[in-house]
Amino acid sequence: MAQLIVAMDLPSTDKALSMSSVLAGSVKWLKIGLELFILGGPVLVDKLKGMGYNIFLDLKFYDIPNTVERAVKAAASIEADMLTLHCQGGRKMCEGAKSAIANMQKKPLLFGVTVLTSFAAGEMPGINEEPRTFATSLAGNAHNWGLNGVVCSGQEVAGIKASYPDLLALCPGIRPAGQASNDQSRVVTPGQAVSSGADFIVVGRPITNNPNPARAASEILCEMEKAKNKIQ
Repeated sequence: MAQLIVAMDLPSTDKALSMSSVLAGSVKWLKIGLELFILGGPVLVDKLKGMGYNIFLDLKFYDIPNTVERAVKAAASIEADMLTLHCQGGRKMCEGAKSAIANMQKKPLLFGVTVLTSFAAGEMPGINEEPRTFATSLAGNAHNWGLNGVVCSGQEVAGIKASYPDLLALCPGIRPAGQASNDQSRVVTPGQAVSSGADFIVVGRPITNNPNPARAASEILCEMEKAKNKIQ
């Protein structure tokens, strides 16, 4: 069953902790991105872990191999359950990230970012391929380099899963039917993502901006469950 991750893209640690309390018992995973990690750091991760959440630390590492290797090791030391790094960082960087946690008893899942969901066709600097083609190519690299999964649009997940069925797929850019896409370009609904083979979906504003976040999360989980039942 695909799992829901709620993106804590909120402007303060107090708001994040308050939202986490509201969602307690509804979801198992929370995403901490750049803004919130800068504000709250490892202390916030520890607090959310103490509330029983799994933490997706979405910092999208992209640097020289040694720097990324050390950053991944540091992130694993604060017990993040899932990390992201850019596939475009190349083989040495991605394999270095994997080697950084090889001897750890508890290893975070490593997900390679393919094409950001904010990009539409023709918007990727220096890249002429369509997002779908480029994402699938990068997913092949992630598979060959031993990463656990990839971050991709729900529009690409079916093709990636067809080529690399053992590669986990995490899909951001998820919007319930009828809701604004905001700064996302390649969006799908929760049901469409699950039907296409997503293992994780990330939803932020449709839940955190809702007057009743727990109910919004529950409705998305119900849609995911219905989609799963249709493909069984």
